[in-house]
Formats: sequence, structure tokens, C-alpha cells
Amino acid sequence: MNICIFGAGAIGISLAARLASRGHRVSAVARGATLAALRDDGLRLIDATGEHVCPVQADSDPAQLGPQDLVIVAVKGPALPAVAAGIGPLLHDETTVLSAMNGMPWWFFDGMPGALANARLESVDPQGALHAAIATRRVLGAVVHLAASCPAPGTSRIHFGNRLILGEPDHSASPRLARLAGELREGGFEVDVTDHIQRDIWFKLWGNMTMNPISALTGATCDRILDDPLVNDYCCAVMAEAATIGAQIGCPISQTPAERNAITRKLGAFKTSMLQDVDAGRALEIDALLAAVHEIAGRIGLAVPHTAALLGLTRLFARQRGLYPEKSS
Repeated sequence: MNICIFGAGAIGISLAARLASRGHRVSAVARGATLAALRDDGLRLIDATGEHVCPVQADSDPAQLGPQDLVIVAVKGPALPAVAAGIGPLLHDETTVLSAMNGMPWWFFDGMPGALANARLESVDPQGALHAAIATRRVLGAVVHLAASCPAPGTSRIHFGNRLILGEPDHSASPRLARLAGELREGGFEVDVTDHIQRDIWFKLWGNMTMNPISALTGATCDRILDDPLVNDYCCAVMAEAATIGAQIGCPISQTPAERNAITRKLGAFKTSMLQDVDAGRALEIDALLAAVHEIAGRIGLAVPHTAALLGLTRLFARQRGLYPEKSS
């Protein structure tokens, strides 16, 4: 396959490097120091088995890379407008787009039953630019259960976790789903195939929507957040609201917030991706993690005061530091 990662961050590099080990041709849309590093040194992945380097064709202009068989979109929410604007030259009639992001993807409700069937979330896809650029028929959904960072441009280091969940937005068992799952398994990932990818996306969001913003607000690692009884209780209150939303949109959660937080606590003192973004002065992915949940609650008429407070505080914090646009609501 011809495979392109749009934005060479930690997760995109990890996926691409392991697919390259299967003999697939890999390219990347990148810019700045990352583009220079990819051109000079290729993709670098550091994991439990050592350091792996693979050649890559990299360019800031997608048109220079040409149509691809698979495009991996593993960027954070603030980068999605650039994806919508630039992805066109990478697509041919049968191109698959692997959506591997934190939070709510733009296609989440496409084909889903219920009151929000085919709903477009303004918080995630204002003006529908993503829907217009990437038809849902192209999409395979992915939930990434691994923690990685970029210690240097063009390099990804996997710290812990190795699991991917893949699924079709329409819940079908397609040949392309089975094929990509097999390639990723052979590349070294633990891969599960699900018949309800939205449920798995919601479950991960349910665990992330408190740790990420609270770590950004406080500068604390997750162990310190969860070791404070008052903060832990607040996390549980936010998660209870999200669990109620999930039950109403077809994504029920059987675990309790306390059970989930106990699992997170076992991971020890780690920095969330949002806290890493604060430290690096990067835009925060508030919309896909919090604003979308708040918007969904409003659409189904559910009051979520704890979620609203966390959204408001995190958004104000980010705006004060220039990490979230003033024009967003």
C-alpha cells in the first residue's frame, strides 16, 4: 500500500513506522523542523524492542505526494482544519482514511440511530468542512490505547500500551477492516476489531475528558489528581454526566467512574497529552474532548453542570495563554 500520515505526531509516526516494517511505502505531510528531520533521517520509532528507522517521503504540500491507498489522520483537534483544506490531493476513489484521534471525530453520528442520527457537531466540524472533504464512506475508526511522545522532531517514543481498536462507522465487518487489522497486528500492535466503534470511542473519551483538562489547569500528573479526594470526586461527577449521555446515544458504559479512575491511578505519575501541550505552548484540543460532550448534552436536553464548569474553566485558562481562539464559543 501507499500510506500517508497527515501530521507526523507521536501516534501517526508509531502507526506508520510499524506499517513500513511490513513493506508498505510511507509518506508524510509535515512542516518545519519535523519536515526537515523526516527528510534527513526518516521516521524513528522507539519502543520496547529498540529503535526503528524507516525511509519516508515528506512534503508540506500534499499534492507533491499524490494519491494514497491509506491516509492516517492522527492529528489533534486544532489541526483538523488544515486536514480538511489539504487532504484532497491524497485521495483517489478507493482511499481509506484511518481516523485515529482523541475525543469525538467529525463522523461520529453518521449512520447512528436515535435523535442525533447523522448529526454534525459544530464544536468538532464547524461549517461542515471535514464532512465535505472526507466522506464517511472512506473512514475507518481507530481507538488508540497507547501513550507516546515526540522526544525529537520525526521521532516517536512509546511509553506504555500497545493496543488498537478498529471499526467501521456503519458497524460492518468489511474486507478492508480485516485487512488493515491484520497488517497492524503483523506490525506489532495488539489489535481488536469492534462492531461498534462509536461505543469504544465514547468509552475512551469518558476516561480522558477529566484527566486531560484538569492536568492542564493544575500542572499535576494523574497520580496527584486522583490522590486528592476532592478532585477525584469531581472527576467522578463529570464522568457520571458523560455516562448518562452515553446511555442516551447508544454508547452505554458499564464501568463506574471510581473503577475507571482506579485503573488510571495504577499507571502512576504521567503527564497527559494536554499537559504536554500546555508545557510546549501548543493549542489545546478542548473541542473534541469537552465542548463536543457539552454540545451533545444540550442537543438531548440534559443538564451537565460539572462538565460545563470544567469546559468553561479549561477554555478560559487556554485563552489566557493564547492556546485557544477567542472567537470559539
